[in-house]
Amino acid sequence: MRQILIALCFAAMGAAAQQPAESFQIPLQPPGDREFIADYANLIDTADEEKIRAVADKLLTERAIPIVVVTISSMANAGMPGMRIETFANILFDQWGIGYEQIQNESWNRGILLLVSQGDRKARIELGADWAHSYDATASQIMDGVIVPAFKQGTFSAGIAAGTEALDKMARDIPLPKTFTRGGAGGTAAQPQWWHYAIMAGIVGLMIFTFISLIRRGSSGWAWLFWGAVFSILGIILYNALRNSGSSGNFGGGGFSGGSFGGGFSGGGGATGSW
Repeated sequence: MRQILIALCFAAMGAAAQQPAESFQIPLQPPGDREFIADYANLIDTADEEKIRAVADKLLTERAIPIVVVTISSMANAGMPGMRIETFANILFDQWGIGYEQIQNESWNRGILLLVSQGDRKARIELGADWAHSYDATASQIMDGVIVPAFKQGTFSAGIAAGTEALDKMARDIPLPKTFTRGGAGGTAAQPQWWHYAIMAGIVGLMIFTFISLIRRGSSGWAWLFWGAVFSILGIILYNALRNSGSSGNFGGGGFSGGSFGGGFSGGGGATGSW
């Protein structure tokens, strides 16, 4: 009889271990549609809350990509003792439906979850399925270069705010530098891309050619000066248009008016950090 009871116990434990993640329910309520923050661990100060919400609201309006920030004291206190943070983030992402599966008949499952578990000393960036693991390296760069260094110094609020700003740049396809300044959004400034240099080289080359033409042809070379000025102006306009294209909206003059939760699901990768 005793052996039967032991066998039944092991069978029950095995069944629980094999229980699919989607069957769990984490007892946490999401923030409002455009509140973006569920600070259950009280880690974020008022100034950084305002900064995070402003960044997240602008991104959601312009790109229909929500960033949702969640802090908890520990996974055990959230009802999931012993769970890996990757699993916790995956469940929470799907449970809340962060992002949208489709927008304007286009697959657009691009929600972003930043989860911080203070007591477990772990954080997770979880991405919607349409990120398709293409941004894992960038997410790791943000986690290891921005968020974790701030957490190691105990500056949780600043680290979360800086991490949110870096995630905003990632969502806009603005390249991140290889290194970051400590706890600062200035460290996430965009790097020039190849076409920046190509346009500038073209403008400089045209100016040099115009100058040489003036020397060689005298007054007849003034036509080149005119065309040089015209093309220089056009080049500058094109340069600024391309540089700012990363922040332009795709949802008309009013932008995207939906909230952060619309049935999106995870599966696009991300990054985990610990301190």
